[in-house]
Amino acid sequence: MATWNSRGLRGSTLEELVNRSNEQYREKGLALIQKIPTPITPVKMDKESRHITLAYFDQRSTVDYIGAVQGIPVCFDAKECSTDTFPLCNIHQHQVDFMRAFEEQGGVAFFLIFYSMEDLFYYLPLRDLLVFWKRMEDGGRKSFRREELDNGFYLKKKSGILVPYLEGLQADLKKRD
Repeated sequence: MATWNSRGLRGSTLEELVNRSNEQYREKGLALIQKIPTPITPVKMDKESRHITLAYFDQRSTVDYIGAVQGIPVCFDAKECSTDTFPLCNIHQHQVDFMRAFEEQGGVAFFLIFYSMEDLFYYLPLRDLLVFWKRMEDGGRKSFRREELDNGFYLKKKSGILVPYLEGLQADLKKRD
């Protein structure tokens, strides 16, 4: 049985917070965002409980969430970080490629980062991630530090929304204009 500190359950609390926020946004008619399930193929099942006990991933997952906000297509991935340094190995090349293609089609792609030790949520626009990504590809740091981030994208809790990422999206759209 998995424990709360196992690798497989990392981010499950964050996922629940984001899922609840998505429900709140939907209830208010502000956004329609869905969690994208990771496709798996069961290998072993417990016959009595009918639970999957062993499975493998069918394919690489692209992003955690996709949907629309007031007519704007959005996709994002939620990541948790327990220090001031975010390792880029937590993001995969296929995710970056998908998000780039998504933005080329007129959508907005971003990462939600939860700095658990500070109880802070951060909206990271894809364009900002790409700066760190290029630095890594060019042989530089394989991470970024919180002090490198734009202070305007920290998400402040308000309106009863647990993860108010629409505030980050609004700031992101203003910067694009």
